[in-house]
Amino acid sequence: MLGLARTGRAATRWLRGNGVPVYASDMGPGQPGVADELGRLGATVETGGHDLARIAHAAAVIVSPGVPPDAAPLAAARAAHVEVLSEIDLAARALPRTRLIAVTGTNGKSTTTALVAHLLDASGRRCPAVGNIGRPLIELALETEPPEWAAVEVSSFQLHDSPGFRPAVGVLTNLAPDHLDRYPEVEAYYADKRLLFRNADASSVWVLNGDDPALLQLAAGVAGRLLRWRLRHPADACYDGAQDVLRLGGAVLLARRALPLLGDHNVHNALAAALAVHAAGVEATAIAAGLQTFRGLPHRLEVVRDVGGVRWINDSKATNVASAAVGLAAMDRPFVLILGGRHKGAPYTPLAPLLRGRCRGVVAYGEAAPIVERDLGPHTAVAVVPAFADAVAAAAERAREGDAVLLSPACSSFDQFVNYEARGATFRALVEAL
Repeated sequence: MLGLARTGRAATRWLRGNGVPVYASDMGPGQPGVADELGRLGATVETGGHDLARIAHAAAVIVSPGVPPDAAPLAAARAAHVEVLSEIDLAARALPRTRLIAVTGTNGKSTTTALVAHLLDASGRRCPAVGNIGRPLIELALETEPPEWAAVEVSSFQLHDSPGFRPAVGVLTNLAPDHLDRYPEVEAYYADKRLLFRNADASSVWVLNGDDPALLQLAAGVAGRLLRWRLRHPADACYDGAQDVLRLGGAVLLARRALPLLGDHNVHNALAAALAVHAAGVEATAIAAGLQTFRGLPHRLEVVRDVGGVRWINDSKATNVASAAVGLAAMDRPFVLILGGRHKGAPYTPLAPLLRGRCRGVVAYGEAAPIVERDLGPHTAVAVVPAFADAVAAAAERAREGDAVLLSPACSSFDQFVNYEARGATFRALVEAL
């Protein structure tokens, strides 16, 4: 077992509970008490490094989602032809009676996963939201009575190592260049996304973004039933702009104003989730009721507060250029944009058209700031600051009454924060202190 955060601990507990000998290791020091806890279960635990020779003689290696794909222990396992499995593959095998609705794509995964779980729960069917959204799927296998359904957010890295993964319903939200700091080219990233379909058969249901040509090409020829949603054209689910309503199967599902989420991208997410749970047997009336009670997730176009007539919006989850573009498109007032963090390989120039005539200026911080200035400086005013707190202060100076300040970084958080949640929480705290 590689990695001893929440996923690794839960997987080790399940493996030991089923009599499997486990060597569990982590490059970091591990949380206090974890090694003792797992040791009492009979696992051999090592922190601060990995025994590569031992890993090369394992029957299989289970990898936590936080372990980089080029990490030394994974290289040792593959060189020795040891099977490498993601935690979601192990969990799917451990949960034969739990039907999985898997959600992947470049953007919108977390909100769509949470929506699927919320809609099924609201209809009376217990459905935890698990996977990359926070709670490991394998934790459900530790329950006395695992649920009938689970909504699983799945990353491209996890799909790469999930040869046995076969969801009952698969959702592909969209495709855009991402993780180019880990993939040699975008085609390799898309190829891992396509692994969602690798075990497709006639009983499979696939929910696809009908407005994304690259995505539809990726799914061409896949076995099973294909359901599509679109924003401005008829489909299995769609948004009808003339009547300002969401439709499901041609019938009105609910008025757009009744959906309490900002931006067209959340209409996409709602339509995707509606199709997925409808395929799982939820009636349209229950879906409509559930959509109206969903309040969104933290760090995704989350309105923090208004200060002096300026609205501060936390979109820290926008860790790539495509997701930042979605946040910019949702702005309904002039805004100052906070952009930066650790660069992920893609240029920031695609954001320029969304800034024109609407953005008062960009405040760039962190490791990516010089690249942001190079890409966007010819198109708008860019102020470069070193630290995140400086970026918030500089944005406050530039914003005027009636504006918004949008944190939509288009970068990972790892230059100054442990994750995007910590970045968003810091943003909230700084705004509350204004």
